[in-house]
Amino acid sequence: MKKTYVFLFSMLIACCCFSIKSYAQVPRIPEASSTQTIIQDFGLGKVTITYSRPNVKDRKIFGGIIPYGEVWRTGANAATTITFTEKVIIEGNPVPAGTYSLFSIPNKNEWTIILNKVVKQWGAYSYKQDQDFLRFNVKPTHTSEKRETFTMAFVNSNVKSCDLVLVWDRTAAYIHMETDDDAKITANIDELMKGDRKPYYFNAIQYYYENNKDVNKALGWVYEAEKLEPKGPWYKLWESRLLLRKGDKAGAIAAAEAGIALAKANNDEEYARLNQEALNHAKE
Repeated sequence: MKKTYVFLFSMLIACCCFSIKSYAQVPRIPEASSTQTIIQDFGLGKVTITYSRPNVKDRKIFGGIIPYGEVWRTGANAATTITFTEKVIIEGNPVPAGTYSLFSIPNKNEWTIILNKVVKQWGAYSYKQDQDFLRFNVKPTHTSEKRETFTMAFVNSNVKSCDLVLVWDRTAAYIHMETDDDAKITANIDELMKGDRKPYYFNAIQYYYENNKDVNKALGWVYEAEKLEPKGPWYKLWESRLLLRKGDKAGAIAAAEAGIALAKANNDEEYARLNQEALNHAKE
């Protein structure tokens, strides 16, 4: 019986090895237009785009192989998809969380961008306008640098907004997006600050400063945090910035100078530089 088990186990291992080896040897052919997925953290959510990337190959692109005035899959192969995990605002239009096909209609002086409710389409062959969720127009721009491969990228990104740029050949089109998360983020901060505040001071202060929220509330957090980390130059930096926003130049200067001293004592070049910048700004 033992020999039987050993034999069966050996056969099982041999079959697995054969299967793995066979799978590894399956011939593959690369797509002419490679697929790319890009992901951008945006507010409390993420934006994910999956698209295929055709190349110029010495062809005329817009007004050529991509005719003006016709619906384009905004890439190659399957229609491009864009997924939002949270509600966003695109060019002033609210868009609920979900996945959409991203089509476009290029023209010489204006592009129509389309979010279509039907995903998993091949090209634009089965595209139906009555399934559009949203249409809006953007102005294309001419680029001095030629882009051989069609490229999408997120640029100018911060907590509240970013731009999606579509670039191919010598043409670029920018799509502006904004988050609608401020109320939720503020509520999250309030909830987190009810418990152990130490892990959240820095991010809460930064968010309040960068989004022009209650200066006095943020300063209160700064002073509490400084008591917990008296040798930390980072809170002196926020103290200086917030005091300057309140119009207290003398206080901002004193805080920045204290931050520089703490940073130098800790051999912290980054916060020595940042506090010096805050000091210079306060003295202007």
